[in-house]
Amino acid sequence: MANKTDIIIVGGGVIGSSIAYNLLNDGYTGEITVFEKDKLYEFASTPRSAGGIRQLFTTGINVQIGRYGLKKYTTFAEDMAVGDEKAEIDFKQRGYLFLAKHENLDYLKKQMEMQQSYGVPSKLLLKEDLLSIIPELHNADLQGGLYCAEDGYLDPYSVMQGYARKARELGASYVYEDVEKIQSNRGKVTGIQLKNGNTYEAPIVINCAGPWAPSLSESAGLPIPVVPLKRQIIQFEIAEPLKNELPLTVDPTGVYFRHEGTSIITGYGEKVKPGIDFKWNRSFFEEQLWPILAERVPNFERAKITGGWAGIYSHNTEDQNAIIGEHPKMGGYFMAVGFSGHGMQQAPAVGKGISELIRTGEYETIDLTPLRFERFAERKLVIEGAIV
Repeated sequence: MANKTDIIIVGGGVIGSSIAYNLLNDGYTGEITVFEKDKLYEFASTPRSAGGIRQLFTTGINVQIGRYGLKKYTTFAEDMAVGDEKAEIDFKQRGYLFLAKHENLDYLKKQMEMQQSYGVPSKLLLKEDLLSIIPELHNADLQGGLYCAEDGYLDPYSVMQGYARKARELGASYVYEDVEKIQSNRGKVTGIQLKNGNTYEAPIVINCAGPWAPSLSESAGLPIPVVPLKRQIIQFEIAEPLKNELPLTVDPTGVYFRHEGTSIITGYGEKVKPGIDFKWNRSFFEEQLWPILAERVPNFERAKITGGWAGIYSHNTEDQNAIIGEHPKMGGYFMAVGFSGHGMQQAPAVGKGISELIRTGEYETIDLTPLRFERFAERKLVIEGAIV
């Protein structure tokens, strides 16, 4: 006999656990079952991310999502406490900084004006102002930068576990099994089948499977424009410490860097073939990252690699933004997929939005309809310029 539940969430990472938490915290009284194939989260995307939290986006919807998330993460430790144990996430509000050459300075000014219209305290810095933040910065080729002191970075693994622990405390059930396919009948979802052959029935299935979301959706005959892409992060130490703690800094080339304790971590959106690949290479640092880093900050010239890892972006090939909401061709099938590297920082708003959509039939806190699946057919893409 099939097991029965009210809501099935496929993917127990930060997005799926945020949705489960928000539903239960908002008063949903049905049974929620979360399926996660990787019990140790060894290959989950969230803990392999750079942990950046920012409001510096180029589209209004992403700015709103980012601002909501930042506010939630500032009180996360207390909000997600279980008993006397706070959910510490090591949120360091050291800022976010996009460095700019002449050709994109005007573009950053327009971004700043839009961001400020939503209450974001972003600032346009002149080249000499950059040195007050990173005194060692080589700024001869720069015109300035876009900076927000509220932003920063945190420990993404602790965020994910904080949501999961709180969701379980509120009543969510976690089943650590691999989902084979979504089941449906006459245009409505009916449940899922696991790889072990067991089935679970539910009128609502939410796809939060990250890099594995496309294959899960295809099992229901509903392809989505998402592919898995490898992203590497390299950790290194430097001989001469920097005077200040770094904001998460993005070079005009796209190479980013920030502090991780006394070390530095860095990465870049390299062009790779789609697929699941968790290998990282020292040559990536030596050939693509180090020449840019050493030129931008002289202290990085003497760098010693201490480690690295690779994670998987769920890359939306159409407009590099999340796909949120119910699929128009299957009732009860909801998606929160294709975050293109922004899942952890967008999890608070997405969890809240999906909770509202399921419970009330509409968005209340932030209107997430610009990120609906239908935008692809309607050619109403949400083009985000600030992709890291």
